[in-house]
Amino acid sequence: MHFQEQPFPEVPGFAFDSLPDAPPEGERWSTWDGATHGPAPRPDWVITSLGAVEADLGVLKTGKEADVHVVRRWVPDGTEAPALDSWLAAKRFRTGEHRLFHRDAGYQEGRRVRRSREMRAMAHRTEFGRELLSGQWAAAEFAALGELWGLGLPVPYPVQLSEREMLMELIGRGGVAAPRLAQTQPAPDLLAELFEQLRSSMLVLARRGWTHGDLSAYNVLLDEERLVIIDWPQVVDLIGNPRGFEFLERDVLNVCRWFRGRGLDLDEGELLGDLVAEATSRW
Repeated sequence: MHFQEQPFPEVPGFAFDSLPDAPPEGERWSTWDGATHGPAPRPDWVITSLGAVEADLGVLKTGKEADVHVVRRWVPDGTEAPALDSWLAAKRFRTGEHRLFHRDAGYQEGRRVRRSREMRAMAHRTEFGRELLSGQWAAAEFAALGELWGLGLPVPYPVQLSEREMLMELIGRGGVAAPRLAQTQPAPDLLAELFEQLRSSMLVLARRGWTHGDLSAYNVLLDEERLVIIDWPQVVDLIGNPRGFEFLERDVLNVCRWFRGRGLDLDEGELLGDLVAEATSRW
């Protein structure tokens, strides 16, 4: 994969010219200190040393709500063990004036903030409200990834959150990201196994009372023969959101349409029924 070379972008909360000393390598010191950290126990590849540095290697994905960059974090003197390098995906949510909020309303149903002023600002899409929504989406995805990781679901490990920048595990090998499922052509004998992986994850998610909300072959990575589900800022509460089961049905249709188009014989009604049964079993 070729990464686009570009200057390190401005990130809210990080003032490079205010740092007392420039790092010996890379473009900035590690942003670990002062960030919100992911769940314990942490994978051993997570570098927490304050002497670590980071470099932006370019854009991996550009989207309506956020851009994702590839970031390398390492310790210049090589003393950090057992991991000497961490390859991270830096998801940087757009600020209020640069984001598109046309999809927010349906996903935001069932989510509440305590202060009525903030609720009004978000509802009316004021400048202040758009900033709140931007931060809320970043926090929502970070929290969801932490819980999903704890449930054993195949998601990237959430390393840290600093305002609108979330660093998470880069799925792939040696700084090269795994492809999206939509970009691949799995062998026919692998299709059934991949569908079963996705089905199992969706069942665990439904048992928790959630659905992805935007699930498709574009939000699933194929890491060799393992599926990893990404893009969770819009995760939907099936019970708290009045449209929860509508989002669940759409997730099922998107997934089944892709696998059926590759020749896999499956019953989307059966999958939807199983998921609804799991979601309502707690009632």
